[in-house]
Amino acid sequence: MKSYRQVYANWLAGLGMVLAVPAIALAGDRTDAAREMKTQLVQMIMPYWYDTTVDHRYGGYRLADDARGRGTATEKQLVTQARMVWGFSHAHLKGLSDGKRDYLGAAKQGYQFLLDHFLDPKNGGYFWTTDLEGKPTNQRKIVYGESFVIYGFVEYYRASGDKAALRHALDLYAVLQKRAHDAKHGGWVEHFQADWTPILNPGPEAIVEVGGLKSANTHLHLMEALTELYAASQDAAVRHSLEEALEINTTRFYPLDPGQSSFHRQPDWAPVTAASSAGLSYGHNVEFAWLMIRAESVLGRKPSWAHFDAHIVHALKYGYDHTRGGLYSRGLDHQPATDTDKVWWVQAEMIAALTDGLKHQDNPAYAEALDKLLGFLAKYQANPSDGIWLDTVTADGRPKATGKAHNWKGNYHDVRAMVKFIEAFK
Repeated sequence: MKSYRQVYANWLAGLGMVLAVPAIALAGDRTDAAREMKTQLVQMIMPYWYDTTVDHRYGGYRLADDARGRGTATEKQLVTQARMVWGFSHAHLKGLSDGKRDYLGAAKQGYQFLLDHFLDPKNGGYFWTTDLEGKPTNQRKIVYGESFVIYGFVEYYRASGDKAALRHALDLYAVLQKRAHDAKHGGWVEHFQADWTPILNPGPEAIVEVGGLKSANTHLHLMEALTELYAASQDAAVRHSLEEALEINTTRFYPLDPGQSSFHRQPDWAPVTAASSAGLSYGHNVEFAWLMIRAESVLGRKPSWAHFDAHIVHALKYGYDHTRGGLYSRGLDHQPATDTDKVWWVQAEMIAALTDGLKHQDNPAYAEALDKLLGFLAKYQANPSDGIWLDTVTADGRPKATGKAHNWKGNYHDVRAMVKFIEAFK
């Protein structure tokens, strides 16, 4: 069997290029694979994110790059600004610096930009978008985005030791509990105007998911943020909210039968029958699986490995490409995938989930799927010049969306998955 290095070198040779930096080796020996993956992160991937996105003039990050050429950023959006704070903080914590670039400094200026320009001093919470200089251009409050502010600030606190960052995260949590928590039915309302007036109509104002509904996407990422906030703060109220979010995700959105997963629920948790809400996301299902284990660990509970395995096995059975490697995008209950595109973040979450599964116990099916997935990424989705994964390729690896950095794509999913792999198999 050819190594990833051989596959990657042959691919580059076909393009008239030479392999200059080690590619990821096929994980017959995952120690070598982890070592080479760390080399990629240190020598290529993190330098790319630092050199191309840090806005040294205004602060924050400019995200507008494509494999076909650089674009021009026109705004700064809450989700990716916060994720970039997380990414640079994480890189600093994990020792990924090449000694030439200050990742903690990159995180600090992004953190400060959020406080100076996104934070609403009157109503609390953080605006959705600003222009490049930091003037708010969309002042809506969207809980999906607020969740990543908490997530990013907690990681910056861990990296820097700045207790103010943890305090800001706790302050935002308190605002969400006051303004967005549904005291009657549980869970959280997701969309608001600047003054926290709920947006309940399913129109474009919601931006993320559907106005008036509760979504798996938002509740999953809120659980993710609450997990790390509780781990860092040990705050009793945060623990209670994390327990609630965990219960909602494991029963309402990602139940033990993965085929019954749902994108949306009515405010009272009744099913949503609209065709636009039908189906499931393999990427979110496997992301839920490992985030569930993480949440349970932080809470001191016995991990629900049977629930974890149910979602991974379902994804492997219906949503995985066993010929070429890679996880498809979407499907319906217990049927073959309906959308076979391979999106960068979906692959990242599958790497994270399979890595955690293999840390728990040896599983040949998980190991084979992980090896093939890494091989597919190296051959088809990783940009040769810098290692950045292209946004979307087809099932057979043809580029479909060649974005490398944009408002929804930063150094979060893939860097996190690679670090998890490195730490598991180093």
